[in-house]
Amino acid sequence: MNNYKFEELSVGMSESFNVTITEDMLSKFRDITGDVNPLHNDTEFAVSKGHPGRVAFGMLTASFLSTLAGVYIPGERSLIQQVETKFANPVYIGDELTVKGEITELIDSVQRLELKVTITNQNGKKVLRGKMQILVV
Repeated sequence: MNNYKFEELSVGMSESFNVTITEDMLSKFRDITGDVNPLHNDTEFAVSKGHPGRVAFGMLTASFLSTLAGVYIPGERSLIQQVETKFANPVYIGDELTVKGEITELIDSVQRLELKVTITNQNGKKVLRGKMQILVV
């Protein structure tokens, strides 16, 4: 876990990590949220709608932004204030995702950073893009 202080951060700094989507993740997410949409839970239904298999929950994919901020940049000093996301492409079981954040702005007066975020799959296809505002406490 990183522990960046605000004064150690600079525009252009970036961090990333990889995660592979598993069937267990989808099951646990369903159990936590109660989202029983068949697109996420029924392979036959998802295939009938043109997908190769069950589609991972968009918010499961977005949840890795919490890891990005809380573990990587800035790390344990983070307090997420705002998250904007756009889901560019679906994610499936077995996809290996790269979660990346790059600092685009630092606001000294409130010790806040803006992070441009992207999540890409193993084929380099962007599945999520957005930005985060994070206080460094």
